[in-house]
Amino acid sequence: MPSLSGDVGGLRLENPLMLAAGILGTTGASMRRVALAGAGAVVTKSIGVEPRDGHPGPTVVRLGVGLINAMGLPNPSYRVFQEEIDVAREGGVPVVASIFGSSPEEFAEIASALDADGFELNLSCPHAEGYGMEIGCDPANVEEITRAVRRAVSVPVWVKLTPNVTDIRVLGIAAQRGGADAVVAINTLKAMAIDVESGYPILGNVIGGLSGPAIKPVALRCVYELSGALEIPVIGVGGVSCWQDAVEMIMAGAAGVQIGTALMGGLEVIGEITNGISRFLDRKGWNLDDIRGIARRRGSSAPSKEYPPSASSSTSKSFDEGETHKEVL
Repeated sequence: MPSLSGDVGGLRLENPLMLAAGILGTTGASMRRVALAGAGAVVTKSIGVEPRDGHPGPTVVRLGVGLINAMGLPNPSYRVFQEEIDVAREGGVPVVASIFGSSPEEFAEIASALDADGFELNLSCPHAEGYGMEIGCDPANVEEITRAVRRAVSVPVWVKLTPNVTDIRVLGIAAQRGGADAVVAINTLKAMAIDVESGYPILGNVIGGLSGPAIKPVALRCVYELSGALEIPVIGVGGVSCWQDAVEMIMAGAAGVQIGTALMGGLEVIGEITNGISRFLDRKGWNLDDIRGIARRRGSSAPSKEYPPSASSSTSKSFDEGETHKEVL
C-alpha cells in the first residue's frame, strides 16, 4: 500500500487524518483513544485564559445534514490543561493545542505556558462574543495575533480561519504574513434553528455554527482557493465523513484533513477513512503527492492572478507583488 506519512504544517504525521478541535478534545483520555484508533494527530478543545462555562442550553441541534452547536467555548483554562495534553501524548501522535483569546497578548500567554507539539489559533468560532470570528474577520488582527504566537513558541503555529467572510484568501494571506506554518479551513458556518410549534429559537444562544456534510462543498471551495493563494499548507476540515470526502479535500489542495462531526458515529470511521485512502491510491497507482491539488491542475477555469483589493493595503500589496502568491499549476 502507498505510504500516507508526510509533513503537514511542520509536523511529521503517519497519515494526514487528524481529530478536529471541539470533538473529543476535552480530556486527554478521549484524545488518546482517537490517536490509538489511527488518527495521525489530535487537536484539543479550544482553551482560553480563564475558565468558561459556555452558553446555556440547548447547545446542540442535530439535523439530517449535520449539527448546529453553540457551546460558547467552555473550557477549564490553560492553567489546568497541561495534564490532558500529556495524557493525550500517550497515544503516540502529535498533540496540537487549540487556543483562543481576545488579544495577541492573551494568545501569546497561553501558547507560552503550554507544552504542545503545535498550536491551532481559533480565530473563527462563530458563537463566542469577543473571541473567534469576531476578531478573526479582520486581516490585521489575524496577522498580529499570528505573529505574537509565532514569536512566543518554537513549534508549528496553525491558524483556523472562518468561512463567514467575503473572501477567505485575505485572511489566509494575513496568517501567512504573520508567520503561520499552516492555515486550517474551515470552522463552522453561522446558522440557527427554530421550533415551529413555539416559534422560539432552539439554541440557548440563538445563533450557532453548522458542521457536518452540509458544509463540505463550502470547505472544499475554501481549501481550493487558499491553496492557490498561499505558500504555506492548507489543512482541510468540514463535513469529512468518508474516504472519498478526504480524497476530495486533498485533491482540492489540502496537506492534511481533520474530522469532527463524523466521529459521533464511532471511532472506527478513522480506520475506514485511512484504509480507504490507501486502497484508492493503490488502485490508481498514485501517491498523496500525485493527488494533492490535482483539481487545480486539471480544472478548466483556474482563478485569475488578479486579486481584489483587501481591507489591509499591506496584505493586498504583498499579493500583488507576488510575494505570497503560488503560481497556478
